[in-house]
Amino acid sequence: MSLSGDTVMSALLDETDFAEGFRSLFEQSGIGIANLDTRMRLREANADFLREVDREPQDAYGRSFPALLHRSVRQRVEHGLTELIAGRRERFVERVLAVRPDGTLVPAGMTAVAVPAVASPDGPGEIDTVLVLLHAKPRGGEPPAAAPARVALQPMDARILEGVAAGIPTVKLASSLFMSRGGVEYRVTALLRMLRVPNRPALVSKAHSIGMFDTAVWPPRVHPEYVKN
Repeated sequence: MSLSGDTVMSALLDETDFAEGFRSLFEQSGIGIANLDTRMRLREANADFLREVDREPQDAYGRSFPALLHRSVRQRVEHGLTELIAGRRERFVERVLAVRPDGTLVPAGMTAVAVPAVASPDGPGEIDTVLVLLHAKPRGGEPPAAAPARVALQPMDARILEGVAAGIPTVKLASSLFMSRGGVEYRVTALLRMLRVPNRPALVSKAHSIGMFDTAVWPPRVHPEYVKN
């Protein structure tokens, strides 16, 4: 039976012996669990975690955990894990996009907690382990979305997509790009066809879901990997 991420994390951290608690829930929670070292590398992961990232143990162990994520969330995750390891926060929760070897993107909820090596009378010892829970649950029960490897926007189309995502009115967007209103509408229509969506809100949602935007900045910016040189 699958447990919630909070339930699993609480059960693990309530154990007097962390190693015993980790092992007892490792194969039973129905949620991806990974054990990272202080350099954010995978020491061990359960079958649920490996299934979500579609990797064998020999391919995953020793690999940087942020490297398994889409670049749009990688910087935030690295920062959050660094804060945990330094002892500046107790828990880090984030929505992430895991990237499988074939480019498929897997939306997931991530919870990470730093675990001290040995407690002392003066308080917790140095951080030795970061426990990561990865709970992938696609909306509406839909399968993970394939990454649009063939999507490569013209620079002008990327600027228009950014403007639409920022909520800039068409007339103002056209003026800022030295285009006519009709020119902007034409390119927006082409973007709708390219991403196979019916309207502008769906266009922005689809672009976000497949990781086209850098979610760490505002106004939205399309990642260079999605823009033709």
